[in-house]
Amino acid sequence: MDTKAISLLLLRFSTGIYLSLWGIDKLINAEHAVNLSDRFYGGLLSSSALITVQGVVQVALGLAVVLGLFRGITYWAQLAWYLIGILPIIGYILDPFGAYLVETGRLTWFPSTTLLFASWVIILFKDYDLLSLDAKRSK
Repeated sequence: MDTKAISLLLLRFSTGIYLSLWGIDKLINAEHAVNLSDRFYGGLLSSSALITVQGVVQVALGLAVVLGLFRGITYWAQLAWYLIGILPIIGYILDPFGAYLVETGRLTWFPSTTLLFASWVIILFKDYDLLSLDAKRSK
């Protein structure tokens, strides 16, 4: 067994499924997405049509990552998605206990860094990603 390929498969599965789950949340619970947009993005993404588009894109992107499909685009897109998602909560990540940057801590948001870094690892070790559809198709 190729432990590197299996490790990358597990990283792809976990990061891609998580991305898809948030996309599904947007599709079945748009009000939740609007509340998050209003709170952390200044309402910039609060249009129901825009939330639906985001949800569809997120689900498709997450599934493509899980499958290892179009890796040259989808892996970078996932990294960008997670990076953009971290930007409005960076204060909570830098100060998870609310000691100096934010009023109240949010320790539960710190794992967002894991998703970001795992996405980076997937990109860096793409040559070892032998269990992806692209690798099976020799892409």
